[in-house]
Amino acid sequence: MSYATVKLGEYIDILSGFAFKSKDFTDTGIPVIKIKNVQPPYVTLEDLSYVPDDIAEKSQKFLLQYNDVLIALTGSHINQMASVVGRVARVKYSLPSLLNQRVGKITSKNNALCDIDFVYYYLSQNKVKIQLARKAGGAANQANISPADIKELKIPFPCIEIQRRIADILSAYDNLIENNQKQIKLLEEAAQRLYKEWFVDLRFPGYETTPVVDGVPEGWTVQTLSQIADVVMGQSPKSEYYNQDGEGLPFHQGVGSYGDRFVVNGTYSTSFTRIAEAGSILFSVRAPVGRLNLTKDKVVIGRGLAAVHHRQGLQSYLFYLLKERFFKDDIIGNGSIFASISKDELLNQKFPVPDSALVERFNDIACILDKKIDYLSAQVRLLTEARDCLLPKLMSGEIEV
Repeated sequence: MSYATVKLGEYIDILSGFAFKSKDFTDTGIPVIKIKNVQPPYVTLEDLSYVPDDIAEKSQKFLLQYNDVLIALTGSHINQMASVVGRVARVKYSLPSLLNQRVGKITSKNNALCDIDFVYYYLSQNKVKIQLARKAGGAANQANISPADIKELKIPFPCIEIQRRIADILSAYDNLIENNQKQIKLLEEAAQRLYKEWFVDLRFPGYETTPVVDGVPEGWTVQTLSQIADVVMGQSPKSEYYNQDGEGLPFHQGVGSYGDRFVVNGTYSTSFTRIAEAGSILFSVRAPVGRLNLTKDKVVIGRGLAAVHHRQGLQSYLFYLLKERFFKDDIIGNGSIFASISKDELLNQKFPVPDSALVERFNDIACILDKKIDYLSAQVRLLTEARDCLLPKLMSGEIEV
């Protein structure tokens, strides 16, 4: 079955966010959702900016609600799909927040004719993001689109009953994905709590009988990262070597290329400048410094990343050691904030290191949790692939519902 094609603007409106002044932002108050917070599939509440209540009170038109659909009107070109202009994300929280400039909120003009969930899924397709990115103006490292560009999109548009059935099918996949991701988060938190209990609070097995000298248990040493791990710093290939066709190796530039725990491959490079081996911990060396991800594949890494390997192969221990130090993006244990970190600064980070038996014991426990996380992550990937394969077929009418 084929559906009639319409201009999207016949059925939707787009509210552009408010241009809050830099002097309006504070450390507390009502969160403001900026472009960086539009991280599909959901709006992230990390690294927030705020405005005081009195300014928020004057900006009620821009107040967001649960399940709102947001679109980034500024972003990257198609060589960085995860941060590409035109990406969409849903508001999945209930606390008050406000819409900032260069972020658009998409609404249906008539809910009896246009289902906003259907519109969200249509816009979430990579081919649509590429289509919008090709319309974009701006500099080499920044792409801009307008609400008019979005409204000009021509889309297949079935009747409201079919729109809702399509959205229900795709939502069922997303609900399963979300449940698995919640379990992953709980397992990661359990491993991190154990790391903190043993190696920060010093309540490790046998701590009752272990003397502590100058804050360090007997048998422990203080070592730099260079003594613990090997580090490869990224170097970006020239842009002409990038592609989205799967040629060469997956390429990751930095935080804009991140998925959740594992990186999601989208851009590839046929120039192999610096390589992160499969199983690497990827560490962001540019703001936000210290964000960690893992890769199951051999990948090319750009200037925003470093690949880190424990010298004895104790990757689970190393992952949680780094995560504890960089407990918040950009912040080191002593509270210092880095806009970027050099190789020397990274290699010279000092850590208290327990005896090898205790490290291996923790690594064994963390590996068990990590294997469960790996399994759940694999389920997320399979469900995501199935949904993404089904999506265009449902949208085009190739699969009838």
